[in-house]
Amino acid sequence: MGATDADRRQIAANVRAHQRVAARYAQGHGEIYNPVEQDRLRDALGQAIALIETSETPPVALDVGCGAGNLTAHLLALGCAVVAADVTPAFLTLVAHTHGDQPRLSTFQLNGRNLEGLADASFDLVATYSVLHHIPDYLSAIREMARVLRPGGVLYLDHERNEEYWQASPVYQAYRATVTVPREPLWRKMWRFDLYRDKVRVLFDPRYQGEGDIHVWPDDHIEWPRVEALLQEEGLEVMVSQDFLLFERGADPAAWEAYRSRCTDTRVVMARRQLYDR
Repeated sequence: MGATDADRRQIAANVRAHQRVAARYAQGHGEIYNPVEQDRLRDALGQAIALIETSETPPVALDVGCGAGNLTAHLLALGCAVVAADVTPAFLTLVAHTHGDQPRLSTFQLNGRNLEGLADASFDLVATYSVLHHIPDYLSAIREMARVLRPGGVLYLDHERNEEYWQASPVYQAYRATVTVPREPLWRKMWRFDLYRDKVRVLFDPRYQGEGDIHVWPDDHIEWPRVEALLQEEGLEVMVSQDFLLFERGADPAAWEAYRSRCTDTRVVMARRQLYDR
């Protein structure tokens, strides 16, 4: 996976952004760190592990873009040996500190361009969650994830917006109107230099995102049909492709329950590499 100068600048900006927010990342992401989403994630990861057809025990999982260790914690609890990998040193330090007593955990520093340093066919599960939209060339990143996957191993891609989100159907808009985004207290915001900095940056770059998001726009987002076509090209069979309505902190549970069968906004995909003898 190569990288252009523009890609390198985006990668460097992403690292700087996450170095700043690593310690408080969980507090700022209620769409991830809430009981409903965490329960869904745990169940989905369990489903992905059940799809593995390799013989390794315990299965060895690579958490690509581990961040604060969300997937890592679930994978360890589900019995995997885990390599937590990230481009941001502060996240690796945080994960090592949080789970340092786990003998099944190791960390790996990514270069932001590819998975150099990780051998072909070396993992039973390669998982990434809310990461693809941060990667300049996310399709090449998926090729790299497929490269390090063993025959019979499973690639798990989760927490990226689907087409229904970008099309914003009337039903989905009605649901969004029920969600109240929690506001940070004014006294706390007054002392957040990064908020002022971000407002200034947006004046010069309307697509600037404080945490280095890239593919989060109607004309530039994760294109699931291209992802799934690429998986097939790489010798993986899509086993699960499921859309769901993401539960966010601030959502009304009753409204979410009423709408979850009527609209969706996020997708999870699980694909298994074919065995050599098939």
